[in-house]
Amino acid sequence: MKPGNLPRARGLGDVDTWIFDLDNTLYRMSERMTAQIDDLMGSFIRELLGVGRDEAYRVQKDYFRKYGLTLRGLMLHHAVDPDAYMEHLSALDLSDIGPDPDLGRAIGRLPGRKIIYTNMFSGHTEKVVRRLGFSGFFDGVFDIGTADYVPKPAIEPYRSLCNRYDVDPRRAVMIEDIARNLEPAAELGMGTVWLRSGPRRGPEVTETDHIDYVIDDLAAWLDAVADELSSDCVT
Repeated sequence: MKPGNLPRARGLGDVDTWIFDLDNTLYRMSERMTAQIDDLMGSFIRELLGVGRDEAYRVQKDYFRKYGLTLRGLMLHHAVDPDAYMEHLSALDLSDIGPDPDLGRAIGRLPGRKIIYTNMFSGHTEKVVRRLGFSGFFDGVFDIGTADYVPKPAIEPYRSLCNRYDVDPRRAVMIEDIARNLEPAAELGMGTVWLRSGPRRGPEVTETDHIDYVIDDLAAWLDAVADELSSDCVT
């Protein structure tokens, strides 16, 4: 597999839907933001369970490993109201996120629909999109609530996304920073792009048959794709 190859799928000219992850894909989450999320999750669990910091951290990470989302474990084992959890996490400071005109321009050059698919909440997504300067760029947001709180990489929400937006997976490409989250996309027939960014890059990947592209710069790759598609149209 080489960057620039799309071995399983048709040519990029057939793509009519581009599906983007949010955190560490459309922007890179700062270390300060990551630490703050851990603190907010930890304080919610401490108050919920009446435990200390270490036990709350253990519960948080255990549920994340088992269910792909801490909230999922809290809902299954402690009947947590997701709205209360979302409200608690809404205190996250997003001031480290600023406009990204280069990426915005590159996204805008792509033909077809653009959809955000995230394990986060719609409120968080809307705030991030505004701070990036991407308002009006996307045709839909498929967040964790829309997915009935079933997180990636379970395949059911991928199917739900396709049904909701009438996506033909064979004509879609998904872009993600977590390689395992691309496995269901590939199983459905999507083209897959692994953006190596954030703290969860290389070490997690042992098998790469489900990945078509490996990239390190999303804006540069999208520009190259748009250039190629424009050239194809001219010829």
